Amino acid sequence: MSKIKTAIISVTDKSGIVGFAASLSKFGVKVLSTGGTANALRQGGIEVTDISEYTGFPEMMDGRVKTLHPRVHGGLLGLRDNPAHVRMMEEHGITPIDMVVVNLYQFEKTVAKEGVTLTEAIENIDIGGPSMLRSSAKNFKFVTVLVDPADYETVLKEMAASGGETTLETRFRLAKKVFRLTHEYDGAITRYLEAASL
Repeated sequence: MSKIKTAIISVTDKSGIVGFAASLSKFGVKVLSTGGTANALRQGGIEVTDISEYTGFPEMMDGRVKTLHPRVHGGLLGLRDNPAHVRMMEEHGITPIDMVVVNLYQFEKTVAKEGVTLTEAIENIDIGGPSMLRSSAKNFKFVTVLVDPADYETVLKEMAASGGETTLETRFRLAKKVFRLTHEYDGAITRYLEAASL
């Protein structure tokens, strides 16, 4: 594993995120972010590059489309030890993305509200978040993926001990946590939609 150089941070639960991002910056990690998270990080004094600036493509459709882009998913899924992947990344200006810090739209909280409509529920189905999480977790050999603020300290300790890297064991543990989360998230959506009517 090489040093973590680029991270995407896009979180609904912002607890501890400014401090975590500040620590990443001390390791020289470039932070890419979106919307409200980018604003929160900037207010905390963190230098941030908007995803739209990195992709060269604006956020659109009321935020429905912002991270679904080859420069994002190519950066997450590219195998760093596969010369063909590395060559394609270089040819298309795709930067390896070494860390993803994402948690999802709070679908279950939304549908628990009194009088919530089907339209409101559907707008709170996260698409880009689970997609980035699954891409990152699939490529855990190279990508550190965090969905839980409780893991921030462990990751920072590993980076401090290794000059900015994480262990394969930690990345594998965090990847399993991702697939558990996305499984539960899709289950919540399925249960709601099965009980809903048009």
